[in-house]
Amino acid sequence: MASLTYELTLAGLAVGSAAALTGIGLVVTYRATGVLNLAHGAVAMVCAYVLRQLVVEWGWPLPLGALVTLLLVAPAIGLALDRGVFRPLALLGSNPAQTLVATIGVFVLLVGGAVLLWGPGARDDAPVLLGDDPWAQLAAVVALACLVGAVTRWTRFGRELRAVVDNRPLAVLAGIDADRVAAAGWAFGSFTAGLTGVLLAPYVRLDPYGMPLLVVEVIAVAVIARMRSLPVAVAAALAIGVAQAQLTRLHPEGWAGPLLQAVGANLFVVALLVAALVLPGVGGKGRDALPPPSRATRVPTAVWLVVGVLLLLPLGFAGSDLHTAVQVPALAVILLSLVVVAGRGGQIALGQAAYAGLGALFTALLAAAGLPTLLALGLAVPMVAVAGLVTARPAIRRHGLALALATLAVGVAVSRFVLTQPYATAGLALGRPAGFADDRAFYALELVVLACCLALVAALRRGRTGRALAALRDHEPGAEASGVPVPRLKLLAFVLGAALAALGGGLLGLGLRAFDPEQYDPVRGLLWFAAVLVLGADSLLTPLAAAALLTTLDAGPQAGTAAALIGLLAALTGRVPPLMTLLPQGRPSGWAAAAGAPGPASVGHSPPPSHGPSAADGAETPTGRPAPLSTSGTRGAGGNPGPPEGRTHPHGPPAADSARSPARRPAPHTGLHAHDLTLTYPGGVTALSHVTLGLSPGRVTALVGPNGAGKSTLFDCLAGTLRPRRGQGRITLDGTDITSRSAHARTRLGIARTFQRLAVFPSLTVEENVRLGAERGHVRGDPGGVERSLRLLGLAGPVRHRAAADLPTGTLRRVELARALAGRPHTLLLDEPAAGLDATETAALARILAALSADGLTVLVVEHDPDLVAGIAHTVHTMEGGRILS
Repeated sequence: MASLTYELTLAGLAVGSAAALTGIGLVVTYRATGVLNLAHGAVAMVCAYVLRQLVVEWGWPLPLGALVTLLLVAPAIGLALDRGVFRPLALLGSNPAQTLVATIGVFVLLVGGAVLLWGPGARDDAPVLLGDDPWAQLAAVVALACLVGAVTRWTRFGRELRAVVDNRPLAVLAGIDADRVAAAGWAFGSFTAGLTGVLLAPYVRLDPYGMPLLVVEVIAVAVIARMRSLPVAVAAALAIGVAQAQLTRLHPEGWAGPLLQAVGANLFVVALLVAALVLPGVGGKGRDALPPPSRATRVPTAVWLVVGVLLLLPLGFAGSDLHTAVQVPALAVILLSLVVVAGRGGQIALGQAAYAGLGALFTALLAAAGLPTLLALGLAVPMVAVAGLVTARPAIRRHGLALALATLAVGVAVSRFVLTQPYATAGLALGRPAGFADDRAFYALELVVLACCLALVAALRRGRTGRALAALRDHEPGAEASGVPVPRLKLLAFVLGAALAALGGGLLGLGLRAFDPEQYDPVRGLLWFAAVLVLGADSLLTPLAAAALLTTLDAGPQAGTAAALIGLLAALTGRVPPLMTLLPQGRPSGWAAAAGAPGPASVGHSPPPSHGPSAADGAETPTGRPAPLSTSGTRGAGGNPGPPEGRTHPHGPPAADSARSPARRPAPHTGLHAHDLTLTYPGGVTALSHVTLGLSPGRVTALVGPNGAGKSTLFDCLAGTLRPRRGQGRITLDGTDITSRSAHARTRLGIARTFQRLAVFPSLTVEENVRLGAERGHVRGDPGGVERSLRLLGLAGPVRHRAAADLPTGTLRRVELARALAGRPHTLLLDEPAAGLDATETAALARILAALSADGLTVLVVEHDPDLVAGIAHTVHTMEGGRILS
């Protein structure tokens, strides 16, 4: 027994050493570049193939081949990735989600290239670099970790690396060459990937698909180390490797025995699943979601007619064997699920292949139980939807990189523990439904199903839920502040995506007349995701084009062509626009049609800033001053009538006619109060210390103070974006404790907010932005709410039909305020509302705010403009060091 334990420990150390190398490379790359390199396993696979080519095929001595592979080829791959892919993305200011898509593209590109060069088959003659002694591998890992630690701690390069990690812009200002640091990080990360590949190759199947996925599984050790600590990564890798080896001695019996054995043999997958779903996520909340489309993709009717004809061609001109054609509609339905989740919802979903596989598996199991095939398929879809609900619940509160890892972990776990296990799939067969055994009949059935799915998703995109999904994708905090229940909406997107993927997976299995786990491999899921992103994730034409492209290229003589092409385009994301945006656009509507202007431009290419409401906005011709608001019978915030035009009087601007205000309170309101708030961030930084603040109806309260005083933190606590822990104060509304209420719940209670950095939804029009606030705000179903808000803010003209991406800052500030007011809140929280506005726009904003407060609205303003504060505020509080001083 002791001998067996020792032998298993040695085997576990060998596997753990390779996993530790992966962890070291991922941590160093992430710390130097901020990139979670999902292509690490693909680089390892390519280096293993290169060493085999040099030694086995060309007869080089092993030491020479290893030196060339590890010291030349592997770092060269890293430097090429840095210069050709990731440095251009950094210069373009791409967010972490776009960078992650690029790593997926590199992964797919390298896999496709390896298939093209070396074929899809497995190799079992990879050369052994360090022999069979695991202690040598362990010594190499420990030495490498110590070397990295020493370089990081005691060398100039290490100091520069730490500076870049802590604050890259500040490091650049200090004269540090951040690009050189990033290049070194990529070269070292690729070196460790190459070393991992050549060490693993003799002990696992060397093929273009298996090894990259195996290395992806051991990303768990880097996630456990929070992408920072090398000792934690090494220790976790060795511990999991040894534990996995020791579990092989267990042979549990009973119905759960095979599953437990599968878990024991795939402990790194379990660790990845736990690390991705339970531990704090990698990345953050904000700019790490998929960006909205740069332009609206309106597919012309003529293009749809051409596509329809092409899909019908196999029925009229192909022979009786439509083996390739029947895969296209089924795959299109699977890819349509990504349009819902990634295209419309902006979420990084890498596990759709698992749901497709479960759809095919459940269909086969139900059909084997005696149910008619179509009924089996119909029941399999809701069953997978429930599975999608269960797996999505722990993932929906994740963002960006953490969400990508969570969905990838779910996909890998389903593949390892269900789809590829004999206890779940042995002896399964899939037959087509009665009456549809012929390829032509089944293909026609698939086209009908595909058309219904397209109609469903099109309806979803156009309606209220579609607007909410677009808002979630464009700006998640802004969507939540508008009243959108973000977790519930994410759950809907994931469940609907799982159902569509299951339907497409079942159709794919029926078309092939077999359940083939390789059709639903996680690597194939990455290929599908990359294809949808490359073509245009928010276009309904994308699933059809991607399915036809992937199926046709895979059926060709050169396997791997599709992966290489899609991977190359995905690796160039940020520089190559989605291909669907290159199509001729359909006839524009609204403002663009009326004015003859082009469609919406991307954010960052706006016209010059406006100076108040323009003629295009539906206002009168500009005269150099904002349009005067009505002053009859009203008083300003300070009790004195203000001037009808020009700069606001410091004692209060005039109010608008109450009939024009969308902020009439539907019920009595006594105020929003913060009681003894204390908030401490991780690391011990106290942002708020025993803060008490009361906001009263009909009054404007201002918060002023230096940066870092705690103003924004207090603001976010009142809005629900931040929530203090129990015992650290409370928030009350009309005497009711709302401390635990989320931001969207507080919006529906009547607390609306704006953001210092604009939180508009660029892919929606001005009217759609405002309508979202009316649909999700305090008073819903008010038919006049949208029009009142648009008129009050000078947006009722043709500009209402323009996409928000095409508007200047001054107009966007009005759009954001109109959206907040459309739900008829009783409390309005404004965070730096004058940021980016000129004097004329600020004067117009001041008059509007005074009018709203005179009509009974409770207003809190966090603002640095002293003139604006003096002109509108009844009460001014000064904050410093997390306390209210006056």
